[in-house]
Amino acid sequence: MPVIIPYVPSTITVHMGLPDQWAENVTVSFPDYVKNVASSEIYPTWEPSAIRANVLAIISFALNRVYTEFYPSRGYDFQITSTTQYDQKFIRGRNIFENISQLVDEIFNDYIRRQGFVEPLAAKFCNGTTSKCDGLSQWGSQALAQEGANSMEILRHYYGDNIELVVDAPIQDLITSYPGTPLRRGSAGPDVSVVQSMLNRISQNYPAIPKVPITGAFDEATEDAVQAFQRIFNLTPDGIVGKATWYKLVYLYVGVVQLAELVSQGQTFYAFQFQFPGTLVQGDSGPEVEVLQYMLSMLAQFSDALRAPAMDGDFGPVTDRAVRTYQVWAGLTPDGVVDERTWNSIYDSFVTADYQLRRDTVRAQSLRENAAPVMARADSRPEGPDRWDNTPRLGQYQGRPMEPGQADGPKDRQGGVKV
Repeated sequence: MPVIIPYVPSTITVHMGLPDQWAENVTVSFPDYVKNVASSEIYPTWEPSAIRANVLAIISFALNRVYTEFYPSRGYDFQITSTTQYDQKFIRGRNIFENISQLVDEIFNDYIRRQGFVEPLAAKFCNGTTSKCDGLSQWGSQALAQEGANSMEILRHYYGDNIELVVDAPIQDLITSYPGTPLRRGSAGPDVSVVQSMLNRISQNYPAIPKVPITGAFDEATEDAVQAFQRIFNLTPDGIVGKATWYKLVYLYVGVVQLAELVSQGQTFYAFQFQFPGTLVQGDSGPEVEVLQYMLSMLAQFSDALRAPAMDGDFGPVTDRAVRTYQVWAGLTPDGVVDERTWNSIYDSFVTADYQLRRDTVRAQSLRENAAPVMARADSRPEGPDRWDNTPRLGQYQGRPMEPGQADGPKDRQGGVKV
């Protein structure tokens, strides 16, 4: 399952050829990638609204590739290719048109999506003359612009009236959806909910996979479903969701929901609207309550003071206690009422926690042998602060007691929190 909240990667890696052919991988900043593709695909003399519409389509398509982990889930080490047979035209070292460059700098973290969906639209396009497609016609967009259409009118003409523009999406380093360590019976948390959600959707196409409740707890039923999935797709049927099983789930999920297509069914479990839905209280039910429960469950992974309610969509006593506990923790009135202030506080904490968790997971993967085990003994590692300088901080015991005056990192570049 891809990252819940779409983001704009600071860099993107382009494979300079067909996916299964040997070719160089080139990593560039995301804005530079968009500028290159736009300068390769369209003309700088076109009407501004046509250029803007095409740039938004280019951005959205590329972000869809990143969001769905389209190529990494197939075992490739890049996010997109340079060939129009599969993706968008990227020409290494080409000149960039000034007006396109200026526009991209303004809108590179804006994109389009279907209303009610989370994923960036797989905004496919073609030139409209030598090739035609179900998406945007590049020359057709110019004709509409000459008739006075603005960029969103052009995009809705080709992609439908149910698209919307997302502006100022968060920018961050490229991250992977794999949680970093295998999930197995006894695991709990949002990543388990992701697995359960993917299994349930895939089971609609592969009925031999039993459906499981989305509880966030990796129980026997989840293990049985994982084993059934593994047997069908020729993976070791051990019931453990390691990296191979995780990305096979992502690959199948993206395929059956058609997230990488214009006709995408959109997200289901994660087709969340994180905007304030109106006041929620005990007795309410529905998808808005499920969103609330999901965010609270995520936050409970970071603090023993918080509670993780079941994600069943019912605002019952357990969810009420979880809300009140959060309100005390956040310094809000502990009345169990999720008004706009409480909702926004939970959401802000959730976004911060999710980002930090995923960033630290990526650091753990990059460190490999230098990352310390969670329950490391004080005598199981060599002495010296450098051993712990760059290890992920979440859930990590530093290996020795903390003392007054201690700080993270070498003395010449101390960071972190002083005690």
